This record gives sequence, structure tokens and C-alpha cells, in this order.
Amino acid sequence: MLSTHDQAAVLERTAHLYSRVKSVIPDVEWPLHASYIDAINELKKERNAVVLAHNYQTPEIFHCVADITGDSLALARRAAETDADIIVLAGVHFMAETAKIVCPDKVVLIPDEKAGCSLAESITADDIRKLRQRYPGVPVVTYVNTTAEVKAESDICCTSGNAVDVVESLGTDSVIFLPDEYLGKYVALQTDVKIITWKGHCEVHERFTADELEDYRSRFDGLTIIAHPECPPDVLEAADFVGSTAQMQAFVHEKRPRRVLMVTECSMSDNVAADVTDVEFIRPCNLCPHMKRITLANIYDSLRTLEPRVEVDPAVADRARLAVERMLAVGK
Repeated sequence: MLSTHDQAAVLERTAHLYSRVKSVIPDVEWPLHASYIDAINELKKERNAVVLAHNYQTPEIFHCVADITGDSLALARRAAETDADIIVLAGVHFMAETAKIVCPDKVVLIPDEKAGCSLAESITADDIRKLRQRYPGVPVVTYVNTTAEVKAESDICCTSGNAVDVVESLGTDSVIFLPDEYLGKYVALQTDVKIITWKGHCEVHERFTADELEDYRSRFDGLTIIAHPECPPDVLEAADFVGSTAQMQAFVHEKRPRRVLMVTECSMSDNVAADVTDVEFIRPCNLCPHMKRITLANIYDSLRTLEPRVEVDPAVADRARLAVERMLAVGK
């Protein structure tokens, strides 16, 4: 059994949390969520632990057990600042590695070690070494959606939110930009720096098409389409706004479009909709199978057992940390 607490008492203790998500979580589902949420929040206090949750996590995780939320850049920055002893990364493995890189003395947990990423799997450290031989002297900018070994071979990391600033911070005529081809092409449109790309793609974002978006426009009057730059170029051209998950979230909060379609992972719409109830969300629901490996149940188990732990070879971590710290310094 997860808990011996009286269910009515659990529901009373978590009522304030359900008020935040009741527009996106049905009443019938809440009692099961509530038991885990109550237990997780108690364990966090006992362990001096924090839960970091990416924007693609489901609402019961994002709004009800997470202490820190955001995109990859926000999670990296906040991980470096936390005074907790334990970090639970509700996201994918490369994010947990990044948290361990910037917090080497903390225990970092990933509730499911199989929570991977198609972008991270698309390139290796050896690939970068070969690219450096092919383009001698050209700096390597690596998207944070990569393994620690790949970061260690890079000059600087970036996220979708700061990619242009990172590229231009190097002061060079050209850069090798890895591994997301579509993000690289988008960055190339925003700068005079020559962008040398790689053939990596996000398995969620690459499934969207411009025809699909135009079909939604034809069916929903006054629709505003906002897209993540990991999408194919024709999708970005069809969108009204392009930005990182944090920038998309800010756009909806600030602009308050009457009707919006967020071209990114499906749970993102639920998480924003929970806070912006006056906006109608049209959902082209592409789910990330890796993000959805993280559940309340395995977050609870991870906190209870303090496993699985994320470890990064210290020699690799030291080199990767330089690339991450250079990224975090951009824009400060």
C-alpha cells in the first residue's frame, strides 16, 4: 500500500492543489493522484528533496509535486541554485545528467532510467571529434538535449530559448550546431553566422506538418498557432509565433489569444491551460513516449528508495560542466 492515511483526509490536504488542475484533470482521476501527491510532498520534506519538472510533464506532476518547473534552460539554472540535498528530475535522462553536472555533490534521481531522447541518441562524442577534424577551428555549439559525453566534447551548450544568443556570443563566422537540424536551420535564419548542422530530429516535433496546421486554421476561426523551433521549417513558416517552451508559455500568458494551438508535446497545453482558463486550447496531441515514462508512482518510489541515481564520470562531468556554465553565463 502507498499510504494508510484516510482517503478523505488526503483529499482535504490536497484540495488546494486540485483547484489548480481541475480544468484539465477529471474528478474521477483525482483520488488516485491525490494519494501519491500527498505521499510525495511529505517525502520531499523528510528527504530535503526537490522535484524538477519539465514543461512536458503531466499536470498532476507539473502543478502538484514539482518545486521547480520550466524548459531545459530554466531547470539547469535552478538546479545549480537549489540548496536541497536531493534532486528528482521529472524529465528525461539528459536533463538529469545536466543536473548532476552542475550539482556534483547532490543526489540526483531519475524515476525511470529508460526516459531517453531521440535527439540525445542521434549523436555521439566520436561524431563530434570527427566533425572537428573536418572543420578545424570551428567551435561546436551543442543543444542541451545531448549526453554528458557529447557535452564534454563541445565548446558551449544552448537551449532553444538562447540558441541565437549563444551562437553570436562566440564571435565567429561559422559554428557547428548539434544535433537538431531543424533548430539549427531556424537559428540560421536569425543570424549572419554560418550554421553547420547535423541530421538529428525530435521524434515528437518532426511529426507535425504544415498541411496539418492549415487544416486546423480552416476549422477553427481566430486560431493562433505557436510552434517550437524543433519542428520542420514548413511548420515554422505556417506558425504565427516560434519559440522555446518557456517563450510559448509566456506568449500565451501575455497575449491571451482567444484560441491557440501549441505545436509541441501534448502535456504542455494542459499545463498552460490550467493557469490560463480564458484561452481555448486546440490540441494536436503528439506525446513524448520518454517523458511519459515519468509518473507519480515512480517519483514516489524514487524518493522512497533514493534510486535510480544518476552518475556522471567526474572527468567527463568536469569538461561538460564548462560547456554548460558557458551557456548559463550567456545573457546574464
